[in-house]
Amino acid sequence: MLNTQAFKHTNTIQMKKLSFAALFLAFVAIIAASCSPKQGVTTDINKAAVKGNWVLTDIKYEGIPDRAKVTVFDEADAKCFIGSTWSLPDNYAMGTYTITSTENGCNPVTQKIAWTLTKQGGVSMFGFKKLYTGDKAKNVTEGYRVQVTEAGSMMTWRANISFENKSAAIIYTLQRK
Repeated sequence: MLNTQAFKHTNTIQMKKLSFAALFLAFVAIIAASCSPKQGVTTDINKAAVKGNWVLTDIKYEGIPDRAKVTVFDEADAKCFIGSTWSLPDNYAMGTYTITSTENGCNPVTQKIAWTLTKQGGVSMFGFKKLYTGDKAKNVTEGYRVQVTEAGSMMTWRANISFENKSAAIIYTLQRK
């Protein structure tokens, strides 16, 4: 006579082992997929990943109210930079940015810049100095730096700032043209 209780018990244990194994494999696959770099994104950010033509498509704030008027790069309200183009050729690191918006008091401007990409404590930093007629980059001592957190078909800059005596950030998103 066949002991059906023992058969059912053995079957249940085998099913639990199979279910656990399938669940474990699914978990490993999810972890592996989430840890792999995103397609089109350069995790080792270098000058080749940054150079080219870009359009600034979005600006977000962390720790700053959306309605706040924030002047960036000593040029204009942050919203004026949305739609601006950034030309970052690899010719002695000279380039330009162009603001074209005339909305909300924005003034169109093309600004010549000297740009660099450096590492500070393992973090990639995009820096630029504004150059005016007759300026030589080596003689300009003031400029701007933002952290480059992503570069590929899109580039993301993060500027950590203080807003009303609290830590805040401005996040810039650029799309390669």
